Amino acid sequence: MKATVDKDLCTGCELCVQTCPEVFSMDGDFARAIDGPVPSQYEKDTQQAADECPVEAIKIS
Repeated sequence: MKATVDKDLCTGCELCVQTCPEVFSMDGDFARAIDGPVPSQYEKDTQQAADECPVEAIKIS
């Protein structure tokens, strides 16, 4: 699993960072995901962050 954040959509609400700080962090006014694959122990929280993103800025592949 890999997570990416679309900066064109991200509003910087920090919900993803609160849900899964191991994968998401703030980069200025926008969230960013770690580079590379999401560690397996954080996949559930990463999916939750994507599902709860109010502007659907998080993409999972």
